[in-house]
Parts: sequence; C-alpha cells; structure tokens
Amino acid sequence: MTNAPDFNLRDALDATRGWDDDTIQLDDELLDTGEPDSDGDLDDDLDDGFESGYADEDYDEADPEELTVGAQELAERHALRRVASLRTELEDITEVEYRQLRLEKVVLVGVWTDGSVTDAENSMAELALLAETAGSEVLEAVFQRRQKPDPATYIGRGKVEAIREIVQATGADTVICDGELAPSQLRNLEDKIRVKVVDRTALILDIFAQHAKSKEGQAQVELAQLQYMKQRLRGWGGNLSRQAGGRAAGGEGIGGRGPGETKIETDRRRINTKIAKLRRELKEMRGTREVKRQSRRRNHIPSVAIAGYTNAGKSSLLNRLTDAGVLVEDSLFATLDPTTRRTTTSDGRIYTMSDTVGFVRHLPHGLVEAFRSTLEEVADSDLLLHVVDGSHPDPEGQVAAVREVLAEIGADKVPEIIVINKADAADPLVISRLRAREPHSVVVSAKTGEGIEAALRTIESELPRPQVEFDVLLPYERGDLVNRIHQEAEIGSLEHTGDGTLVVGRANADLAGELAAYAR
Repeated sequence: MTNAPDFNLRDALDATRGWDDDTIQLDDELLDTGEPDSDGDLDDDLDDGFESGYADEDYDEADPEELTVGAQELAERHALRRVASLRTELEDITEVEYRQLRLEKVVLVGVWTDGSVTDAENSMAELALLAETAGSEVLEAVFQRRQKPDPATYIGRGKVEAIREIVQATGADTVICDGELAPSQLRNLEDKIRVKVVDRTALILDIFAQHAKSKEGQAQVELAQLQYMKQRLRGWGGNLSRQAGGRAAGGEGIGGRGPGETKIETDRRRINTKIAKLRRELKEMRGTREVKRQSRRRNHIPSVAIAGYTNAGKSSLLNRLTDAGVLVEDSLFATLDPTTRRTTTSDGRIYTMSDTVGFVRHLPHGLVEAFRSTLEEVADSDLLLHVVDGSHPDPEGQVAAVREVLAEIGADKVPEIIVINKADAADPLVISRLRAREPHSVVVSAKTGEGIEAALRTIESELPRPQVEFDVLLPYERGDLVNRIHQEAEIGSLEHTGDGTLVVGRANADLAGELAAYAR
C-alpha cells in the first residue's frame, strides 16, 4: 500500500492555471540575488522580463506580408537545402539504370576544340557554377584538346578510362559533359564509366525546372524536357525493346497498337501526345500575352526590355529602376518568369520595363523554341537594355553569346543600350575597354546605385518620340486632355493663361487628333 495523496482533478487544474501566462514565474529562492533591482525589490533580477537564450537578433519581428514578392520567393527557395552525409542509397549498386536521377557529387568533363586556354577554363568555370546551382558538389574538372569531339564517346576511349578512374577515386556519382551529347554518346559513356552521365543541356533544363514558378514557365520547361527526352529513351536492359503481349490490344489495354508495338514505341507515343497538349496550352497563353501587347500598342505605351547574360544583374537593375521588388539571387538562371513594371519618365510619360530570362553560351535550341513566346517580349520592345557583367573574366564573350540568341529570336534590330553593371566590383581597365568597344553604353552598379540617374536619362532620351507636333489652347474644363498630354505626349512648353492652358509639344496620332479642335 502506498502513501500517495488522494488525487483531486480540481486541484490539479488549479495548479496549472498559470502555465499559459506570458510571464514566467520562477521560485523566489532561485531568483534571489540579494541586491535590489530596478523596482527596489530584493527578490529577483529576472521577473522584469525573461529572454530565452535561443533568441536570435537576425530574426526580426517584421510582418511576412511586408516583404517584397522577390524576398518571399528567395526565402522559399532557401527553405529546403540538401543535407550531406544523410543518403540511404546503397553503395554497391553498379548499374546506372537503377541509380536515382539526381546530382550530388559530380566530375566535370570538357572538350576544347577552338579558342584559347582561357576560353576553355572560363567555360569549365561556368559549367561548375551551373552544377552548383543545380544542387551538386563539384569534385573534379578535366578537359582535353581535340579537333572535334569523338563521335562514339565524346572524349575518346583513352580519356574514358581516365575519367572512370577519377570517378572511382573521388566517389562521384555523376559526370557532367560540357556539350550536348548524342544519344549514342550518352549510352556509351554510361556503359563504360558506370555512373550517370549528364550533358550541358540536361543540366540547364534541370535548373529551369527548379526555378520555374508561373504556369507558362513550367509548361515551357516541361515541353523542352520532353523534346530532349524523346530522343534519349533508354530502358533497363531490354525492357523497352520487348514487344507487348497479352489479350486486350496486345497487353497494353485500350489505346495500344497491337502485339507488335514495343515499350519504347509506347512511351515515345505518350511523349508526343503530351508535347502536342503542351503546345496547345502554350498557344492559348501566347494569345493572352499578345492581347496585353496590343493594349500597350493601342495606348502608345513604349516598352523597354532588359536582357543579358545570366547573373549579370538584370533583376537587381529592374529593382533599382522601378522598385519592382522581384527576386534577386547570386546564382545562374535565378529568374525565369518575365516581370513587367510600369514606370514614368522625369516629365511624366508612361512606359513599361520588362525583365527577361538570362542567356548563356550554347543555350539549348529546344529551350529557345520553348521560351519563344516569352522571348518575343524582347523582340517586340521599343528599346533594349543589354546588361553586361563588368566583373566577369570574359565580358566580350558574354556580349557575343547574348547577341547570338537575340539574332535567333529576331531582336537584333531593336535599338540597344549596353549597361555595364557591377561597376563597384569591376576592373576600371575592363570598363574602359568595354566602353571603347561599345560607345553607346552606360556604367552602373545596381548594388550601390552608382550611375542609375545617368542610365535613366539615357533611357528617356532613347524612348520613341511622338511624331505629330501640336500647339493648343485647352480650356480649364478639359483637364483630362492635360493629364493625357503629361502621360502620353512630349511637352515642349506649358503655360497657364487667362483663357486656358497653352501647351506646345509632340503627341501620337490619336491624341493629336483629339487636340486638333483646340489648335491655335
């Protein structure tokens, strides 16, 4: 028999009544310091306010709703990160088909066919940044000098054995090649190296798939992935080469083409069906985008497009110029979905400024085709801001790569302003060299704000000017026309007189037609 006191539910509840209070009450003996506190008491130093040792000053009490859209997206992107040394994948698996399709520890392989050694090193450094953006850890990078890639293995039989030894020594589980591999090259490399082999195109598509947020962007990336995958279907052993069997439609059920159709043919047909569906959806989305463009054209609103190499600072520049608050991150292809903001010139004229997806060397052709509806924002713009990273080792190469893509989408005829960004980190000699090569350029720093005012003045001077001159005397009751003149026209002079507002300037044909009734 125990001597435990009788249990009373009411007493137990009364004892827990103060547990939910905001202030923490501790025992007087634990809090007594023997000296008076700010209240003059001798009982405690802590009852005036208790702060946990886990409090972190880096986390302020800002309302998440007060953050910009870009800040919220960046926080969401960094919410999940890969944790090393927590894999549960078996280490003795040798068949590449049974490995999970993911990038963790990689070895980079490149083939140097033309250009200088510096060009080859810059290309490999860019491939390493792409791999890190995709979430992998680069262990080793090698490249070789060849007149042209080997048609069978891309790097040659001897180099394949060397790569296999490097993979075994470093424990890498993926090899990334700096080029687009043919299906046969991909298959031969995987069979010989015995790890997953990925080419540059698949790596870029993987990054795009991670960063696409809008419905249109996700559809564009999926279309490019399916077009890439269709030519590279490969099964486990002879799985995809087996013919269908069974009773209903050759074992494939309703929709199969009979017992003679193989698994790879069935999968390719399904991919083709999905591609056709995505193209129809993108066509409808393209119509919506075209309606918005027509509205801007109808209202004669000039448009400015920001284009350039990936990670050149396009989104940072848009935030500086328009306070857009879009996502900014020091990584490749951080922004995929185009962002358009409305802004005004110093004299009140309205125009739009759009941020677009970044370009890169050897941008996959299928990706350009899939994003063509988005890239048409650049081709249809009135002015192009070509952003160049002044701190990059090869800014001239970036300019050439971007202009190659611009010519492919038909945007090479758009008036262009070269914006040399990152002036705070760039070498002054490099900036001088770029300005000598590109006379129509401005130097800015989107991070510090240096040169932003000069860039805005250059943009305003390059915007298309209205064609029709007017000289009108508007009665004061036509304030609506005065407002439209401020927003849509170019004002030469404005004077308020006893008879009305005297305005001289230039306007588009529609507005000039309405002003003709008040011409002097």
